[in-house]
Amino acid sequence: MLQKQIELARRPQGIPVMEDFRIKETEIPEAKDGEVLVKTLYVSVDPYMRGRMQDAKSYVEPFPLDEVITGGVIGEIISSKGAKLQKGDIVIGNLGWQEYSAVPETNLQKIDPSLAPVTAYLGILGMTGLTAYFGLLDIGRPKAGETVVVSGAAGAVGSAVGQIAKIKGARVVGIAGSDEKTAYLKEQLGFDETINYKTTENIASALEKACPNGIDVYFDNVGGSISDAVLTLINKFARIPVCGSISSYNAESAKDDMGPRVQTALIKSSALMKGFVVNDYRDRFPEGAEQLAEWVKSGRIQYEETITEGFERIPEAFLGLFKGKNLGKQLIKVSEPEK
Repeated sequence: MLQKQIELARRPQGIPVMEDFRIKETEIPEAKDGEVLVKTLYVSVDPYMRGRMQDAKSYVEPFPLDEVITGGVIGEIISSKGAKLQKGDIVIGNLGWQEYSAVPETNLQKIDPSLAPVTAYLGILGMTGLTAYFGLLDIGRPKAGETVVVSGAAGAVGSAVGQIAKIKGARVVGIAGSDEKTAYLKEQLGFDETINYKTTENIASALEKACPNGIDVYFDNVGGSISDAVLTLINKFARIPVCGSISSYNAESAKDDMGPRVQTALIKSSALMKGFVVNDYRDRFPEGAEQLAEWVKSGRIQYEETITEGFERIPEAFLGLFKGKNLGKQLIKVSEPEK
């Protein structure tokens, strides 16, 4: 029997387009000893994947050309030749953009659908939630009464960051790209102030008004001119976790992403700016997952998902990340479980 899979056909120049991807058909693999056959249920697409499409040194290897793209996947075990995972188990792992995968069972983690919707394990209870948790609490260290600014605040990471900051007693200002998103942040998630950067003529003035006491923590998901404006308002001993720089992911050259120098602002404020990736905290994942699950269960953290249906729409959903089409975590539903 045949299945569909999606390969990286060419390396994007600037903003990715559909022609950078190739959908092809291939035989459904069979599980070997120690392996399981996984049917894909949900696929996660994330901004960091754009960097892996470039042939450049980074914290993770680039995607090879003409090979299946990989990412976070939730699936169902269809057949097992392993010792631990059984047919019908729901699992999560880093798998290919394909309808079926045969992989060693040690590459997968079994999840319990009775504890939370399975999609939560690709979002708030998975890498995105853990990114927010450790980036904010380990680097940002917000204190009660401080002002925390979050860019990309309506995304899966940003929305979690803002809520965790509120739990810690901080005043939270969120920057997002539509009135719908800013209303969601303020009315549903309890952000104190919001800024729609697409309709605000002067971001620096808007930030100054929203942050009359300056900025103590800036959780940076976007970089670019928004972050340039934030740096003019940081307080003494401010902390700046640098999680992402989506504004520059599609820059065709370094000179397309030039801005004010950060050194003077950091020196004058004795501020800390630190980049990180979630795997820096791998040894502490159980701690973060346990606390996030408690906050979700108690209702102190809410989360949204944008779910696109259909395997062939994975590239479309990925491209939508760079146009701000998603609210919360962007997922693609590929199929229903068999059991």
